[in-house]
Amino acid sequence: MIISIASGKGGTGKTTVATNLAVSLESSVQLLDCDVEEPNAHLFIQPVVEEVKTITTPVPEVDMGKCTLCGKCNEICQFKAIVVIGETVLPFHELCHSCGGCMKVCPEKAITEVGRELGVIEIGHRDGMEFLHGRLRVGEAMSPPLIRKVREHTRPGVLTIIDAPPGTSCPVIASMKGADFVLLVTEPTPFGLHDLKLAVGAVNILKIPCGLVINRSDMGDDRVREYANSEGIPILMEIPFDRKIAEHYSRGEMLVEAMPEWKERFKDLFHQIEAVISHRTSGGL
Repeated sequence: MIISIASGKGGTGKTTVATNLAVSLESSVQLLDCDVEEPNAHLFIQPVVEEVKTITTPVPEVDMGKCTLCGKCNEICQFKAIVVIGETVLPFHELCHSCGGCMKVCPEKAITEVGRELGVIEIGHRDGMEFLHGRLRVGEAMSPPLIRKVREHTRPGVLTIIDAPPGTSCPVIASMKGADFVLLVTEPTPFGLHDLKLAVGAVNILKIPCGLVINRSDMGDDRVREYANSEGIPILMEIPFDRKIAEHYSRGEMLVEAMPEWKERFKDLFHQIEAVISHRTSGGL
């Protein structure tokens, strides 16, 4: 089972939910932090890192000794990552989506692929839990290729919890696609509701069942709950605005360890997710 934990905006408590859910479950769990631009799950998990992999993506390199300036590579590239200008061909590696199209259409076989560094993947563990996260290279603009590399480490038959990036853009879609369930974390504020609606729209396009966690639930108003009810989205957990919770978070402490009563609540959250998935697969939704 793959559970992707997402939010329409940053700062809702997504990582808090992802890490505490993973730690509270006694079965074999894999936690993947796919917020590769600013990974922070490791600050709470404190994993023992066993392996670091440098990740690259293929980009074109042109042999001008073979090139006839026919322009076919320029024509096929929808991202303008390779262009013919005057008597030369210029590849713009930062724009390249690594589709390999330019190399395939080149009649002179003048284009080969070289690797461009995207970032690193760090692999480790915390007790019986496997932990991975990606760390994007400083200055790198394209995070989805690195997210997909992190996702490739998903092991069949193991419960995988994905801490997705905030928002609803391409990195989030790369983190949610193929998941069995998306757990959306929000807050009862106008901004929280606005961005929740965007996130629900993305999940609906992907046709993935979802549920809701409302963080700082005793603030704001009831419009998030009203929206969830109108859309048929189950509210699976509410976390109050509690000074003790905030203090433990600020010290990088796990909520389920500092306040043990929350461990059962996160276990119950998982059982509710299982029930929603089971209901859907049995034809109930």
